[in-house]
Amino acid sequence: MLTLPTSTVGVRKDDRPAYRPFAVRVRAVRELTPHFVRVTFAGEDLAWFGTDGLDQRVKLVLPGADGTLADVGAEDPEVILAGTWYARLRALPEPPPFRTYTVRYVRPVAREIDVDMVRHDDAPGPVGPAARWLAGVRVGDEAVVVGPDVRSRTSATGIDWAPGSAADLLLAGDETAAPAICSILESLPAGRRARAFVEVPTAADVLDVTVPPGTHITWLGREGRPHGDLLVPAVQQWVGANAEVVDDARAVAEQTLDEVDVDRETLWDSPVVQVLPVDLCGRGGERCGSDFYAWFAGEAAVIRTLRRTLVSEIGVCRRRVAFMGYWRLGRAEAQ
Repeated sequence: MLTLPTSTVGVRKDDRPAYRPFAVRVRAVRELTPHFVRVTFAGEDLAWFGTDGLDQRVKLVLPGADGTLADVGAEDPEVILAGTWYARLRALPEPPPFRTYTVRYVRPVAREIDVDMVRHDDAPGPVGPAARWLAGVRVGDEAVVVGPDVRSRTSATGIDWAPGSAADLLLAGDETAAPAICSILESLPAGRRARAFVEVPTAADVLDVTVPPGTHITWLGREGRPHGDLLVPAVQQWVGANAEVVDDARAVAEQTLDEVDVDRETLWDSPVVQVLPVDLCGRGGERCGSDFYAWFAGEAAVIRTLRRTLVSEIGVCRRRVAFMGYWRLGRAEAQ
């Protein structure tokens, strides 16, 4: 008989895969704003869902074109322990689509997780599988969420937020990054100074988030403007007004920054976790002694612009900045 925990505190860790599929059902669907919907998933095995939080990525396996949910081994102990769910998915005659999200809240004891999703009802072009699923989702619908297993020693896989001991933090992103930004801000310990900019479809899409002292979040309602039209200048203005913070983070040696074709490549530059308040950022062991760290995520072309501003133009040490192109305008997520 399977024994489920009453708490994940003190769970014994082993070498099982970091991620596994979880068989779940939709317990609740709640409209947070005109463009944000919170879907609550429930399932017995969610008692083992990882609680590292922050910006940890998960996958939602969507129904196929016929509306049926593929069997990827979510209830097969051998598949779960071997970590072969993806190979099993790819081997299907018609592999189901899946999409990447950030879990907003995890409640292991209640065996529930919340995922905040963006509704794209007013987006041009054909309706994708995720938008179609979200438009029709109902309480009781079955689903599969691929996420962290708290019993794995590597359950923190998929987290790109790595500020180390940096005290001055800058976060920026669009609506797809909003759940991750909110989760990160809520988790900040005392003594951190954080500034966040979030561009959302409209001014009515401001999310309810409680941030600690020293943290400020600015919501930017796009109101039909192009993606990044408000976010990029807001970040650039903050950088210009906080030169004393950013200047200390400059690399002491020349940096080479590869130009990424966001229509063909994935923009993803996530530095190794910072262990010390100073980094080896240049050649010959020179150090940049800064307490600054930045995290940017969202539409790839917009994030590439922010990357160019901070690293190429300002000269911030690239090991102090994480850049994630969560999606690309006009292109579906790679499977």
